[in-house]
Amino acid sequence: MYDYVLSSLIFIPLAGFLVVLLLPKNNFNLIRWMASIFSFVPMIISFVLTYDYFFTYSGSADMVYIEGPFKWISVINAQYFLGADGISVPLLALTGLLSFISIIASFNIAKRVKEYFAFFLLLETGMMGVFCALDFFLFYVFWEVMLVPMYFLIGIWGGPRKEYAAIKFFLYTLFGSIFMLVAILVLYFTSEPHTLNMLTLIQTAPSLGHSLQLMCFAFLFVAFAIKVPVWPFHTWLPDAHVEAPTAVSVILAGVLLKMGTYGMLRISWPMFPEATRFFATPIAILGLIAIIYGALVSMAQKDLKKLVAYSSVSHMGYCMLALGAWGSVTALAGCMFQMLSHGLITGALFLLVGVLYDRAHTREIAAFGGLGVKIPVYTGLMVLFSMASLGLPGMSGFVSEFMVFIGAFSSFKIIAAIAVLGVVLTAGYMLRMVQRMFLGEFDMARWGGLTEINLREILMVSPLAILTIIIGVYPGPLSDMMRATLENLVNLMAR
Repeated sequence: MYDYVLSSLIFIPLAGFLVVLLLPKNNFNLIRWMASIFSFVPMIISFVLTYDYFFTYSGSADMVYIEGPFKWISVINAQYFLGADGISVPLLALTGLLSFISIIASFNIAKRVKEYFAFFLLLETGMMGVFCALDFFLFYVFWEVMLVPMYFLIGIWGGPRKEYAAIKFFLYTLFGSIFMLVAILVLYFTSEPHTLNMLTLIQTAPSLGHSLQLMCFAFLFVAFAIKVPVWPFHTWLPDAHVEAPTAVSVILAGVLLKMGTYGMLRISWPMFPEATRFFATPIAILGLIAIIYGALVSMAQKDLKKLVAYSSVSHMGYCMLALGAWGSVTALAGCMFQMLSHGLITGALFLLVGVLYDRAHTREIAAFGGLGVKIPVYTGLMVLFSMASLGLPGMSGFVSEFMVFIGAFSSFKIIAAIAVLGVVLTAGYMLRMVQRMFLGEFDMARWGGLTEINLREILMVSPLAILTIIIGVYPGPLSDMMRATLENLVNLMAR
């Protein structure tokens, strides 16, 4: 039943990409619903996969749902090789959910509709492939496939400075990809026989010389750090978020940033344990800088979307702090929880920012006030996700940050103690935003015609709200699903 389940996650959106391209360009409704169907099916498959993994493989650290390795490009020994474990299965489910929600959120796109939805399905193909690939060449192909549609989605359908933001995103990511390619080539030529199989390289790469390990680790770290983004590689992110359409911002924050931390967990950390230990403290310091810097810059923002964008820099800093504490299963579990939690919460915040912008045509925080009187349902949802973002107990954000602090404290007591300030700063800018926008006196003359969030928009954010609360109240099932894989990862890094 699950023989080719991972391939279906990758190639159903790709088939949708081709089908949408063949549809009449003026039949907007057909294009939208066809894209929705080709995104809905992978979402359901990813949910079934998560359900099966939880009840069948939770106690196993092995790679499951393996496809291959099948010969692909024999001359370089590149293979079609897919697999999933406790790290990738939850991320596949997150990708499936956010991709479908984003396509539904894109129904108001009226410019070049066919191209927009085709690019979105191609983007989903690349994201799914990254989380499944176990061959370096295949991984690199999917990594680059994702880059092209994202460039066009920002560059064509973005805001006033869309070309600048798209080019900046493209150049930053391409710059990192060059470093990744060099590291892949070094690993390929130093392995005997030459191989691009990630599982094989995880076993053989630790025997590389100290200098070679450090170089490969550093090159891969640059590629992944740009995607996270780790300070100081973060400057492309606010521009891309502010100019991107709402649905593209959701995918950018919810999934693409996670590809960087996933690459570290899947490749860099187990493949180069000596280098991981060598760079652990600098990585934790970079995480601390991101936490504090991102929160402080968020506090200074006047644009609501830019505030949420910079908050991503801060929240992904917790992942880097956890990754620095490589020897703690709790810290790595906190990293995974933060990746998933951030995807749910920030994805929802971007959706809600888009809902308000569609009605008000401004994102200036100072332009609003007292909105809780006029649009109470929208206000309730915005406050819910704001509280989740600042780590209120009972929400997924609290669980992830608490696990990160507990796990990191044993390795970096001072760094972890300072990082707690990030929670206070996050509460500061989130509560100030809520107070300025939703409390106080309502400007009836300016916003009297503002309409409440509609049913379609409520249905878009409802699954994210439900999961945010469920994970916050009862994180046990998700923790159980990842534990064996993370314990195996820690053992690999301790070699």
